[in-house]
Amino acid sequence: MSEILHLPLCYLTNELREHEAKAQENHPSPPLMERAGKAAADWLLTRISNTDKILIIAGPGNNGGDALVMSRLLQLQGVHCTTVLLGKINKLPIDAANAYQAYCDAGFLLQNELPTIEEWTWGIDGIFGIGLTRHPEGAFAKAIEYLNQCSVNILALDMPSGLNADTGVAFSPCVIAHHTLTYLGWKPGLFTYDGRDYAGEAYLDELGVPAGTASGTLIHTAPVQPPPRKHNSHKGTYGTVGILGGEEGMEGAVILATRAALKSGAGKVIGSCLGSLQIDMNFPQIMRSKPEKLLSQPLSVLGIGPGLGTSAEAQELLKTSLSLPIPLVIDADALNLIAANPALKTLCQQRNADTIITPHPLEAARLLHTNTESININRIESALKLAKEYNSTVVLKGSGSIIATPDGQWFVNTSGHPGMAVAGMGDVLTGMIAGVVAQGVTAKDATSLTVWAHGETSIL
Repeated sequence: MSEILHLPLCYLTNELREHEAKAQENHPSPPLMERAGKAAADWLLTRISNTDKILIIAGPGNNGGDALVMSRLLQLQGVHCTTVLLGKINKLPIDAANAYQAYCDAGFLLQNELPTIEEWTWGIDGIFGIGLTRHPEGAFAKAIEYLNQCSVNILALDMPSGLNADTGVAFSPCVIAHHTLTYLGWKPGLFTYDGRDYAGEAYLDELGVPAGTASGTLIHTAPVQPPPRKHNSHKGTYGTVGILGGEEGMEGAVILATRAALKSGAGKVIGSCLGSLQIDMNFPQIMRSKPEKLLSQPLSVLGIGPGLGTSAEAQELLKTSLSLPIPLVIDADALNLIAANPALKTLCQQRNADTIITPHPLEAARLLHTNTESININRIESALKLAKEYNSTVVLKGSGSIIATPDGQWFVNTSGHPGMAVAGMGDVLTGMIAGVVAQGVTAKDATSLTVWAHGETSIL
């Protein structure tokens, strides 16, 4: 299986600043702001007619400069634009000041106050870019609220104003865009936490600049090919998956996970419950075993946690599992047990075989002894901390799941939809990951592939 090399880079703000500075130095003509404004104008020109009325709101920084360039180029094409510039002209940064001068030299008018709401066709958000780290205030907050009240198609330039580019936290207020045209490289905030609810459909224009150095990767398609299957093979070729969990009343979690492992291509799948697991008549090829017997069998990988509970028996089974020299996929109550028991945490940290943990934000908070808000306001940092502290490949679940590895790599997944917010989805993911790992796929590749596929299919 090939490594994840062909997916687009995902930049944190400090990385984008460095990338932009190098681009300005190495590719000075035309200026990046001129390129950004032209990219936005060209994008919009393919989507409007001669009768459309465009409202453009430009902020006090370089994002506002992009908007001014866009407005100038649109009006040169005969497009009806009403353009509002927020902030003081004498405090514009140099590139934005140049854009302002070019706008005025072209003979076009600017407004410094928001007009009465009219029948706009499009609203362009050029208020803030990637640097915002707090709630918008004053005239800027009013402009954001105004845009959201206009009931028009909203295009955000680079980032919706009010949305944190690194974390996906939506400050209040925040532009609710239908489309976002982002520049130079993808930002994780467009896709994780609040990002997808505010960015709408995201587009990238690299402005003709070669890729820079980024620490993250965006998963927007299958990151690797599924394991190849030879004609001359048999069930033993594709590994044996064990799934352990299902205390009394929670056996369905094991059923979901074992089915997912089977459908993901594992050769053999064995389900084991602390409760009573009946034959799955829809998939009778899934075998059953008592927990102690399961842990003594020659498994390729073990998934533990779905519906496991936190009883003394569950804790002892987890302790034994952590000592096995095989890959583990750890979820749900198994994570809660590790979070509450320092000895189990130590066993996890000391493992030599691959360990994959798949916490949702509350489970992640327990593992890091914090709260869900602290996890969610910086999901990338939280996932990386978990990966290092628990010596594990991590899937921090949620909108825009984050995958992190112990060596500091991180990935943002873009598949999935709100219909996945139902019980059992995590159990399915556990089974899918285990099923792919059983076929000899590395932890990083298996999690990246299955998290993306899980969001694409999202069927229990």
